[in-house]
Amino acid sequence: MAAVKKRSSSFMFSPFFLFSLVSFLSLSDAVTRSSNRKVTVALNPGAPSPPRGGELLHVRAEGDNDTLHFLFSSQGAPALLLVHTNTSSSTVTVNWPQFEARNISGSLKVEPESSVLYSTAVVFSRLLEYDDVNDTAEPTFDLFPPYELQNFTWSRLNLSGPTALLCGAAAGPAFAGGSLCVQLSVFGSEGRGQSWPRLLHTADSAQLAVWLDGVLPRATRSRFLLELQTVGGAYPPDRVEVHRSIDDEFTPSIFKVSRWLSVENGSSEVLGFLQWKPVAYRRAAPALEDATPCRHSEPQPRSGAAAAEASGLVLAFYEAPRAFGLNVSFGLAGEPFYNSTKFFSWTVLLGTGDPPVDSFSPLVLAMMAVGLGTPLLLLLVGGVCVCVLKRAAASASAAAYEPIN
Repeated sequence: MAAVKKRSSSFMFSPFFLFSLVSFLSLSDAVTRSSNRKVTVALNPGAPSPPRGGELLHVRAEGDNDTLHFLFSSQGAPALLLVHTNTSSSTVTVNWPQFEARNISGSLKVEPESSVLYSTAVVFSRLLEYDDVNDTAEPTFDLFPPYELQNFTWSRLNLSGPTALLCGAAAGPAFAGGSLCVQLSVFGSEGRGQSWPRLLHTADSAQLAVWLDGVLPRATRSRFLLELQTVGGAYPPDRVEVHRSIDDEFTPSIFKVSRWLSVENGSSEVLGFLQWKPVAYRRAAPALEDATPCRHSEPQPRSGAAAAEASGLVLAFYEAPRAFGLNVSFGLAGEPFYNSTKFFSWTVLLGTGDPPVDSFSPLVLAMMAVGLGTPLLLLLVGGVCVCVLKRAAASASAAAYEPIN
């Protein structure tokens, strides 16, 4: 029985077993998280002519028995509305005269209205700049007048499949040769961004990349903040959780992820989220040395009416919205100022359900299996060799004695 137990223990800790376990877990993870959606894109759906004051993009992500509607608008401040329905046949209708007038709610509907499971919107409302004279990265004082993004002049949407690029500028010399851009990407399946921070996404989420390029700062030591507002009905995202990780394989030197969550009162079920890595980049083609940390303030209740005034999309869909806002600040004390490259970019994910969770890749798991299994294999082989040598020595000693009559 002792011999059987020993063989069982050796198998349990053998490299082959560890590698098999790693492969099984990786395959199981891929199977459980795999889901695909059919993605279709419509620009200004149902509009009789090019709309005035901004465009509306509708990206429909259809599943087997549900649909995600992503509506991206430049009517006022850039905003992305996510509506999740429990049917694959739900549709979006727009009353264009009312939508363009921006003076009445209900001009944009998802029908049937009874099919709506969850909705939320994120609005990029203001860009703030301050003079960090003492290099403290604390924007308490020396704030310049903010740039109200609802007053920007926005370009037409530049479409490339389920990706849309929107760029805008404020009046005045600061934006004479620069712009603020927002890029939306919607996905039909699980994957990862091609450029840093390489956020993991699912078919239940969309990615927004924001960058400021070539804008003249109002001081030599300027730093910037971006104000975001989340809007919803009963349960808008209202709290941020920071999760730590021991793996920085896809975002080097970053071991955290921030999640702005929408949770039903008294429940642990996550209805929707915004998720980002606390890092921005100082160049359009980032390298590790171009990474700069960013921080966020705690979400605070905001006026739903003010959010609706900033974004025509919010006003069109919600009758009595609730809103929360926070600021994302770029750069810490000792980090280069905006003037060093006149560029920064930041990426955030918006989705429904639980946020995607980074896990070790099969390559890293295989390396861990080899790293753990090799010492155990050496110990096992060494133990066998010692046993064999001892048995051989004992046999040789027994053969050296002559029997006594």
